[in-house]
Amino acid sequence: MELCPSIKNILLLDSEGNRVAVKYYSDDWPTNSAKEAFERAVFTKTQKTNARTETEITMFDNYIVVYKFVQDLHFFVTGGENENEIILATVLQGFFDAVGLLLRGNEDKREALENLDLILLCLDEIVDGGVILESDANVIAGKVDSHSMDAGAPLSEQTITQALATAREHLTRSLLQ
Repeated sequence: MELCPSIKNILLLDSEGNRVAVKYYSDDWPTNSAKEAFERAVFTKTQKTNARTETEITMFDNYIVVYKFVQDLHFFVTGGENENEIILATVLQGFFDAVGLLLRGNEDKREALENLDLILLCLDEIVDGGVILESDANVIAGKVDSHSMDAGAPLSEQTITQALATAREHLTRSLLQ
């Protein structure tokens, strides 16, 4: 029995069960096809539930899965069969609320894909190697926001997405002049 609660995976799927952002922290699913099969199975089992108002909990293949939906995004956190459901639900709520803060209340697939870098940073701030680091949405969003730079920062300090946006902007300006 482990002393520290651990997370097996965190999934963010769209309303059709396709990946938006996923992160696995255990080797329980050794291949990409095994991971995709697990995602499809969890999505199929939970899609008809009403998890839009509150977090739902289910047992699936000896894993505890907590989940919540908003618009066309489905949030999942998976733990082992002996994990505490309340801790898993707290991690899910922290992820859910942090994404809401980062997307400024516009939680839909399009917005999530446009800000995928922020969502992936959010996952990194919440869990590292299956160990829960943070579950407070305000702290998570604050750390993620501190990682993102403004467009005026030197290219060496920007993320690839930000650097490409800056380059596109400069190219557009030069072509219009």
